[in-house]
Amino acid sequence: MCTVCGCSGSTVEGHSHDHGAGHTHDHGHDHAHAHAHGDGHHHHHHDHGHHHHHGAHGDIHFGTGAAGVAVGNMSQERLIEIETGILSENDRYAAANRARLAGQGVFSVNLVSSPGSGKTTLLCATIRAMGGDVAVIEGDQQTSNDADRIRETGAPAVQVNTGKGCHLDGHMVGHALDHLHLHDDATLFIENVGNLVCPAAFDLGEDAKVAILSVTEGEDKPLKYPDMFTAARIALLNKVDLAPHCDVDLELYEANLRRVNPTIEVIRVSARTGEGLEQWIGWLRSEAAAKRLAQAAE
Repeated sequence: MCTVCGCSGSTVEGHSHDHGAGHTHDHGHDHAHAHAHGDGHHHHHHDHGHHHHHGAHGDIHFGTGAAGVAVGNMSQERLIEIETGILSENDRYAAANRARLAGQGVFSVNLVSSPGSGKTTLLCATIRAMGGDVAVIEGDQQTSNDADRIRETGAPAVQVNTGKGCHLDGHMVGHALDHLHLHDDATLFIENVGNLVCPAAFDLGEDAKVAILSVTEGEDKPLKYPDMFTAARIALLNKVDLAPHCDVDLELYEANLRRVNPTIEVIRVSARTGEGLEQWIGWLRSEAAAKRLAQAAE
């Protein structure tokens, strides 16, 4: 179990992983997985009876110490030590993924959102509209439903089931890459588990995080989950075709996104009508071309 977020175990297309001190892959070799799993859930868990801080309106705030969380009798210093170790190990896996993808000229994006944002539907529409060489790593806690939908578009997809895990990590993505036949200069979409908290902290080796939020989620969503939208390079405001029926303020959505991330690019899209798809695909192609030019200049 991961000390950062309580995750435990994953399955890549039928390959089970127990994320403990070490595990064996079907390839016949062992990997020491120093993901520091096993101490419990330290992301905003409440230690009832300790560290409760009441604001002027009776609000209760947890984790106001140096580590930003409160867990049992564990010190803030120990929490910081554990989380730093987990993220450092993840960063090593992510760096290996990034180098591997760069060697093939692959441009990769990490699609992050809350459940129900419509990111799989949008991803399928994107793949069909691109008509190019794309591949997908699909992350969910259970089922292969979304990967099956993606394969119907003709794109190769590898399903990663995280079990109790609430996000993909660098090791999971690296293992998925072993099973994904990526062509040189392809575009790789990594569809993360629906969650606006933990995926913000875990680098997967991607070129950019892309945050997707739908008009049905509320204009204050970026303010409630600022870390995710701060980490994202671009936000796709999805299901804009529903805006007239939801009494929402699209300008306020964008203002709140830029309140937490002044440099974020925002594109309004609809998978159902196709609105904004051309601009979104243009962004993908422009960023991919810029990456390849930068690599050629090195």
